[in-house]
Amino acid sequence: MTMIDEHGRPRPPEEAGELETILGFLDFHRATFEWKCSGLDSAGLNHTIPPSTMSLGGMMKHLALVEEHWFSRRLFGRDRSSPWDVVDWDADPDWEWHSATDDSPEKLRALWQRFVEQSRANVAEALSDGDLDQQVRDSRPGDSPNLRWVIGHMIEEYARHNGHADLLRESVDGKTGE
Repeated sequence: MTMIDEHGRPRPPEEAGELETILGFLDFHRATFEWKCSGLDSAGLNHTIPPSTMSLGGMMKHLALVEEHWFSRRLFGRDRSSPWDVVDWDADPDWEWHSATDDSPEKLRALWQRFVEQSRANVAEALSDGDLDQQVRDSRPGDSPNLRWVIGHMIEEYARHNGHADLLRESVDGKTGE
């Protein structure tokens, strides 16, 4: 049975196998990020702490892109999906960060949630066909991680951005927490 903490986050299992443990930590970090962004309007999601231009809304859109990149493009070799497929990445390599200011909180949350759910389904699909040792299908010379590495990288990605999110949220309305 999954324990849920006071912020609605699923606690990673303390006595489980490798797969359940790493997926538990990934979901915990996703839920932490969701908690840090909860209840904010456009002004809150677009708030920055100069000199940085990083915002919670930009981070939400960035994490949606990263979810799709690793769990769809790299894991399965699939093409980019909407909205990423029509972006001129050469003109603006940080498009997801910049364009988030034009999106409503509802649109940003729905986009992020869509790609989190897609990632969960893609991981389940990959695991129905193999284990954590399977290599990504979109591999490059010197860059061919396995699924275990991808999940570990995503834990790291969320953990790093959760630190940023904590500082941003505190500067918006004073709310703090781990």
